[in-house]
Amino acid sequence: MRYIANRSSGKQGHAIAGALAAAGMRVTLVSGPTQEPTPAGVLLKPVESAQQMLDAVEAALPADLFVGAAAVADWRIASAAEQKLKKSGDAPPALQLTENPDILKTVAHHAQRPALVVGFAAETEKVLEHAVAKRLRKGCDWILANDVSPATGTFGGDYTSLNLVTAGGIETWPHATKTEAAYRLTQTVATYFSTLRDA
Repeated sequence: MRYIANRSSGKQGHAIAGALAAAGMRVTLVSGPTQEPTPAGVLLKPVESAQQMLDAVEAALPADLFVGAAAVADWRIASAAEQKLKKSGDAPPALQLTENPDILKTVAHHAQRPALVVGFAAETEKVLEHAVAKRLRKGCDWILANDVSPATGTFGGDYTSLNLVTAGGIETWPHATKTEAAYRLTQTVATYFSTLRDA
């Protein structure tokens, strides 16, 4: 076993960065390893760990908008071995895990908190229930929730079904390509900031 990971491809995050840039926004994309190309007009900050991602995100502040679409692992190995772990007996070695930094929660409570903090909730059960609770727990403004159960093909696939969870309620978006979903989010963000300016 080389690593433990989910099947997230980075497609949604890259699509969102591209859509925001196409709308005229200055975008910094902090991305883990992926096969996705860097969208036009986007400043890419490649990272390999959750801590590196958090550091890069904080370095990009202040910002008006934060969208946390990366499927960051909740846990990491507590101490990486310096040498290959050899077989010793019948049982595999025990893996000691420790929590990764909570990037969304950190940004939502940051001294340089963006005006709009958007997170994602990739769920496999009770999607809306967990997403509503996550928005409150993390302290972000919006959560985009989707079902990533293996049968949906969302992780690694080109399509998604998103639910926008805000303080005002839940809006279910139609099944769409991740690019289409990214442009819908961009339009929703633009409307939000337009309303703020007109208030």
